Amino acid sequence: MTNSLTQIFSITLLVLGLNACGSPKFKFNPGVPDPYKVKAEDIDKPKKLLTGAEQTGLYVPYLKGKRVGMVVNPTSVIGRETTVDSLLKLGVKIVKIFGPEHGFRGNASAGVHVSDDVDAKTGIKAISLYGKHSTPTKEDLADVDIMIFDIQDVGVRFYTYINTLQRVMEACAEHNKELLILDRPNPNGFYIDGPILEPQHKSGIGLKPIPIVHGLTVGEYAQMLNGEGWLDNKLRCKIRVIRVANYTHDMPYVLPVKPSPNLNTAQSILLYPTTCLFEGTYLNHGRGTQFPFTVVGAPYLKGKYDFSYTPVSIKGMSETPLFMNQVCYGLDLRNYDTSIFRKTKQINLGWIIELYKAAPNKADFFNSKLSKEMGTIEKLVGTSAFRQQIIDGKSEKEIRASWEPGLSSYKTMRKKYLLYP
Repeated sequence: MTNSLTQIFSITLLVLGLNACGSPKFKFNPGVPDPYKVKAEDIDKPKKLLTGAEQTGLYVPYLKGKRVGMVVNPTSVIGRETTVDSLLKLGVKIVKIFGPEHGFRGNASAGVHVSDDVDAKTGIKAISLYGKHSTPTKEDLADVDIMIFDIQDVGVRFYTYINTLQRVMEACAEHNKELLILDRPNPNGFYIDGPILEPQHKSGIGLKPIPIVHGLTVGEYAQMLNGEGWLDNKLRCKIRVIRVANYTHDMPYVLPVKPSPNLNTAQSILLYPTTCLFEGTYLNHGRGTQFPFTVVGAPYLKGKYDFSYTPVSIKGMSETPLFMNQVCYGLDLRNYDTSIFRKTKQINLGWIIELYKAAPNKADFFNSKLSKEMGTIEKLVGTSAFRQQIIDGKSEKEIRASWEPGLSSYKTMRKKYLLYP
């Protein structure tokens, strides 16, 4: 009996001593769930990605009492509502809407000019930046205190929304207006590739010396425009960026809304940096189908490829596609494994090399007058050498070597403007 009491007393002293030395004290708390009952899927659950627009608490108070102009299109959404409608409900005073290519509601085809209008749903005046003028005028901004830019980009130089951003920044800088950028992820933000745009090939589908795939969000690109002195007359725009929460450049991102009529699937968006190059060739690249930028072909390739499709006129997408109502033969990339782009970090030059070799009349392959598309191959690729490199039968490796040291220099410069890992 004595020994038992001694043992109990010793154990008690030991426990008290451990507690006194700072060992953990386990106390039941009815407000905290038992850790052993937590579901496995809830442990280390990744935080939800939130676009800049969705984080209204970070910027709506700042807009109080201000007259707001908004540069928006159908990708400008908060949940299932447009950003415009959501902010109006939150009491933001929106006095003007500015729409880029394809218009505010996104129902205009590529390259088609859009007229000024009044938005039927809200009654707010809508100014087209893809019609009579591409830059907001002094009169456009006269009754605006602050501008908001909220448009989804796809991370490619010849996708025109970053050109709209530049012109809006220049107008804001010139007329002393602040620009609030509601940032969104870049679905092609996981790599940087292509030659740097040469000055002589500057056009409406490429304004600044950046590669085909630039690896930036809109907010980061705005910082680059300011930081590199790329705005007209070395202007600097006062910008405020609402960052995307819980985002990294390597993160896969499927857009909730198609960014433009002909980029209507996740597949087309990931193929776009490569297949849009065919706009500079005498080939149809899916315009006039429900799967643009995922197929490439021409009638003259009959007998060389088994896959075929027929472009037709589609209102709001492509009214007069190349080879309309003609059977085209070529490549079907609708099931191509786009994860390859994540592995290689490169656009695919093999397809354009292959189709050039397959063309029976090579003299017409890069004939922009025949293709009637938006740009020559030089404007799209950004360099004078590319056309001749394909004609001369240069390998993909040889072509890529000609992009240096410009591409590497850009990658180094880009790091200064990153907002995300």
